[in-house]
Amino acid sequence: MNGCECGRKNYAKENQRKGIFMAEDTQSRTPGPNKLPKRYLQFQKRYPQVFQAYDALGAATAEAGPLSDKTRALVKLAIAAGGQMEGAVHSHTRRALEAGCSPEEIYHVALLGTTTLGFPTMMKAFSWMDDVVRQKE
Repeated sequence: MNGCECGRKNYAKENQRKGIFMAEDTQSRTPGPNKLPKRYLQFQKRYPQVFQAYDALGAATAEAGPLSDKTRALVKLAIAAGGQMEGAVHSHTRRALEAGCSPEEIYHVALLGTTTLGFPTMMKAFSWMDDVVRQKE
């Protein structure tokens, strides 16, 4: 059991002691590990030139500065969380894991949003990140 999972269980037990109950498992709409969303693939097939241009822009912006792959992945995850975009948070969580980020680093991105985004928004982003991290465990 990793530290995050242990912390999650301790937090849940403490809340239960206080009479606060949270759903342990929710139905995630995120695709499984290494699977792209169906709509994304449909768009790619239907508009190949637009997709190629978009993909090239993403590559160009990634290489335009000094940030490492891992740092870029965490920044992109934070931007997605701040924008409250569930699909983007799922996608960038997968990418952060692929870039070598640990679950603890990913959850830290959500926690850092607490005072900027507010607790409910942070919890929403944390939940979306957790959807993907738990699939990879």
